[in-house]
Amino acid sequence: MSIRIITDSTVDADASYTENFSIVPLTVTFGEEEYKDGIDLTKQDFYTKLENSDILPKTSQASPDTFAQVFKSLGKDEEAIVITVTSRLSGTYQSARIAAEDYPNVRVVDSRNVSIGSGVLAEYAQQCADQGMGLDELMEHLMKKRDEICLVARLDTLEYLKKGGRISKTTAFAGGVLNIKPVVTMKDGELVMLGKARGSKKANNLLIEQVNQNGIDYEKPVLLGYTGTSDAMLREYISDSRALWEGKADRLDCEQLCSVIGTHAGPGAVAIAFFRANTDTQ
Repeated sequence: MSIRIITDSTVDADASYTENFSIVPLTVTFGEEEYKDGIDLTKQDFYTKLENSDILPKTSQASPDTFAQVFKSLGKDEEAIVITVTSRLSGTYQSARIAAEDYPNVRVVDSRNVSIGSGVLAEYAQQCADQGMGLDELMEHLMKKRDEICLVARLDTLEYLKKGGRISKTTAFAGGVLNIKPVVTMKDGELVMLGKARGSKKANNLLIEQVNQNGIDYEKPVLLGYTGTSDAMLREYISDSRALWEGKADRLDCEQLCSVIGTHAGPGAVAIAFFRANTDTQ
């Protein structure tokens, strides 16, 4: 039996993996315009609209039927592991669970993460499946390893947190005047604030400090990501953090972050996801 990896469209992984994944789209809505994420609307198109629109887009979970359509396509010698965005931010995991009730050859894993944080888990799942791990063993293994994933990011603007009602206009204004760059992480499936820095350089240093504190397990997938139409901020971060990579990583896989993150973070955010080497820092 072969194992197919199925994800939702918020799971950001390198193209060398996603070309073999089956991807279930969420829905993105700009005003009256509705799109299937990644099908009717590419990431580049999403960020172009985001940067040129006064309307904050909305994302809707994938339905059980959308997952069922993918499950129906499984061959008689195929099994599947589904990896979804954290259930704390979306009902997509529950939709996959409902659809999987009719398919004994399908298992569903809540990544407890988002974007490239979910992506490194999906890439790792593919590696384990390729090495011959069985379906139930793989599911149990992923549910243990997901807690070793570290996703940290720095935002470039507070404007989109204000638009989404997550911070007040006063806080956003003060943060803009002081050039505040929040640094965030995922904890127990939710996005939490780690700290705030004044200016991009200090924000990059805080991001590097968090990476060093957790340590990177270079034997497992590592992903970097950015929001917006330009990767300029990510390239600046890579330059500032080159001591992290030199002699340790043959290459750095970089992805535009998904619409769920982009909607709340806005353009200019930079993120890194990896498996912790120092697991006692969780």
